[in-house]
Amino acid sequence: MARYADLPIPEDGKLVDNITHFARALRRAGLPIGPGRVQAAIEAVAAAGFERKADFYWALHAVFVNRPEERQIFAQIFRLYWRDPRYLEHMMSLMLPAIRNVAEEKAAEAAAKRAAEALLDGAMAPELPDSTGEEEDTEIQIDASQTASGDERLRTLDFEQMSTEEVAAAKRMLSRLSLPVKPIATRRLTADPQGRRPDWRRTLRASVRQGGEITRIHRRRPLTRWPALVVLCDISGSMSQYSRMVLHFVHAVANRQGQGWAKVHAFTFGTRLTNITRHLRTRDVDAALNAAGSEAQDWQGGTRIGACLRSFNVDWSRRVLGQGAVVLLISDGLDRDDPELLAREMERLHLSSRRLIWLNPLLRWDDFAPRARGIRAMLPHVDAFRAAHSIASLEALAEAISDPRDHGEKARLMAALAQA
Repeated sequence: MARYADLPIPEDGKLVDNITHFARALRRAGLPIGPGRVQAAIEAVAAAGFERKADFYWALHAVFVNRPEERQIFAQIFRLYWRDPRYLEHMMSLMLPAIRNVAEEKAAEAAAKRAAEALLDGAMAPELPDSTGEEEDTEIQIDASQTASGDERLRTLDFEQMSTEEVAAAKRMLSRLSLPVKPIATRRLTADPQGRRPDWRRTLRASVRQGGEITRIHRRRPLTRWPALVVLCDISGSMSQYSRMVLHFVHAVANRQGQGWAKVHAFTFGTRLTNITRHLRTRDVDAALNAAGSEAQDWQGGTRIGACLRSFNVDWSRRVLGQGAVVLLISDGLDRDDPELLAREMERLHLSSRRLIWLNPLLRWDDFAPRARGIRAMLPHVDAFRAAHSIASLEALAEAISDPRDHGEKARLMAALAQA
């Protein structure tokens, strides 16, 4: 059986250097790998040896993989990096289909795309061979460094103006964002020695056991519970790029523990309403959004906001809006339906939710005004009106979502609406 030392691996064939670069590729694909685990992997390979392919694979797997959802990503990157003699060309065909004959290439799976993206982070496209058919060696430089100024520019860049590389970097930044929420105080009370309310019933019961003498006053405090988050995302043609990026953010929120949300429900709408909640539970973001896109047949289609909100209010509001749910409505408000229907359904949605926050990418324009009929019908029935066109705007949402005093741009636009 062939040894891994005989396989065509990049650079000069130094095993330690290649294990280090392999670990960097895994980290760029989303696996939490630090210098300590890289050193442990090198020691594990030295101890296990690489007489057999399976020993080498599972030695690295045991060090780098901690969760079930990481197995497929590890397997794809391992195959591309260690097993394929022309792995760079294969990855280029996945990342840059414009330089290949797309009809001759198979569609890559979600994990394979992420693996190729991780291994080609910062790489430039090679030049096509000349008409003589002679191929020249192409030098591919991998540069994972990114300056703070570059990060700051990416944070404020409009999603629709991003290049392919910037979109990939923005998705990685969105996957690290969080959306924490404060618990809601209920009317129910529970015993608490530090509580501010006296519990006279427990105090008197305790005094009976001591001959009627009150030795201390028992106290209690209100119980708290966590609200649910409901996301209604417009996937019409004018919202396509923004909705994809926002859904990456929603996926990160749905799969991050410790933020406080009891449940995260997600729906898409264009010409019809689609429940994609179960797809967001898939750990791999690319697989989750691919499945959601396959189910939502109206992606990049028309817009019927009023009819879709009516469908949600009739079929889903009682199921998902109980217990003080917070609703995020992501839409540009450009609707051709009856504005009276839209206003009526928005009012009903507002009354059913604890807070209704409207995220509109059109707020990226400084001179934005509520001129469209759909926007004029929706604006009075929201608690907050905020932008959703960049990473910075979604970071600001995380700070404002638990603040009932935050109304975003609603007050200014309502004043403009009154003067119109």
